[in-house]
Amino acid sequence: MKGLITRRRLLTASAAAMLAAPSVLRAQGAYPSRQIELYVGFAAGGGTDITARTLASYLEKELGGSVIVVNNPGASGELALAQVARAQPDGYKLAMTNMPGLVTLPIERKTQFKLDDFHLLANLVSDPSAFSVAATSPIKSLSDLVAAAKAKPGDLTYGSTGAGTDDHLALVLFEQAAGVSLNHVPFRGAGPLGSAILGQHIDVAGLNVGEAVPQGANLRIIAQASAARSRFAPDVPTFREAGFAIEMGSERGLVAPKGLPAAVASKLEEAVGRVFKNPEFLGKVEQQFTEAAYLPGAEWRTRLTAAETQFRKLWETKPWSS
Repeated sequence: MKGLITRRRLLTASAAAMLAAPSVLRAQGAYPSRQIELYVGFAAGGGTDITARTLASYLEKELGGSVIVVNNPGASGELALAQVARAQPDGYKLAMTNMPGLVTLPIERKTQFKLDDFHLLANLVSDPSAFSVAATSPIKSLSDLVAAAKAKPGDLTYGSTGAGTDDHLALVLFEQAAGVSLNHVPFRGAGPLGSAILGQHIDVAGLNVGEAVPQGANLRIIAQASAARSRFAPDVPTFREAGFAIEMGSERGLVAPKGLPAAVASKLEEAVGRVFKNPEFLGKVEQQFTEAAYLPGAEWRTRLTAAETQFRKLWETKPWSS
């Protein structure tokens, strides 16, 4: 009798498991079943925010679920990255990153995240760093800036989106190359920084090309830190043309917390890949004066690891946050 009861229990349990299996499989394959949050570490209105919002609208169509952008500015983007690094790795919290900040912030200080805390989904776009002044500024070129900085060491103010960002590191390299010193003023994003330079509250702004070009005649871009002149600013000389071997820019990518389930990771990566094959999306990127620079996660990690080594060497010779 006891053996019969045991067999019945086993059969009942097996039947229950068989009935439950389809629902479990459905739950596993239902991603996304709720809203996805895409964190941005800078204020609304800047290049990173605009890239994130554009991506979110197309990612929604590919994933079949809602994607909202959450702005969490502060600490040069660290606060938003920390939120995602600590999140449950289920695909519902993602972050838009900036390179070099993604690798430079943990070099300059003890951060709440490190590169290995993330599953790298893809790099998305690139946007060269640039130096800009108000249209009425007497500074019309890098040589003018050097002369003004040498005449008043440490007096000229330079705004960036935070220590360790591409805007700030472009300044560090320029100071080192030109033998000058400017007064660094960090802001919480490109939006506030743009307002400050247009209002002439600072002398120079480290805005990316994609952030400076839309300002039109109100702003004068005096140099761009790309290898060659951007097609969006063909009349603006590069730093190299002005005699300074400086290349720097913002590379924006998408990450999730480390430990992302393989099925979720695959779905996200494939969705992002399809977005970057969409001519309509690529047209939007171009309208934002940025270059599409899609790079799958594995290739992106190789690039970031190499960049991290280079920035550690720079830190040894020129610690930029001191």
